[in-house]
Amino acid sequence: QSHVVESGGGLVQPGGSLRLSCAASRFFTLTSCAIAWFRQAPGREREELLCVSGYGHTKYKEAVAGRFTISRDNAKNTVYLQMNSLKPEDTAVYYCAVDRRQLPDACALGEEWYDFWGQGTQVTVSS
Repeated sequence: QSHVVESGGGLVQPGGSLRLSCAASRFFTLTSCAIAWFRQAPGREREELLCVSGYGHTKYKEAVAGRFTISRDNAKNTVYLQMNSLKPEDTAVYYCAVDRRQLPDACALGEEWYDFWGQGTQVTVSS
């Protein structure tokens, strides 16, 4: 059973927006954890997109900078991925991942840093 669950995926037209959620189970707090979003398109390797540290510092890959935003609501034990100006090449399964080892003032983007993964949510951008 995953400690985190993604939701909010679906079908959207090019140029549209979606907000994905990454909610943690009741006894798995995201406070002070580094959280990252990854995606995997058909036939491609999983790629990192962006992350947020325990203190709220963020890091973005160039492919999504300016279009995607990560935020966290510690009271709701949830992290969000706001995606704007979506393109067909954004079609993928999106995953959130959690790490408890990183210091709260920064986050890393590599898969090797993250221990807890959700099952993923499908995002399809098509007209």
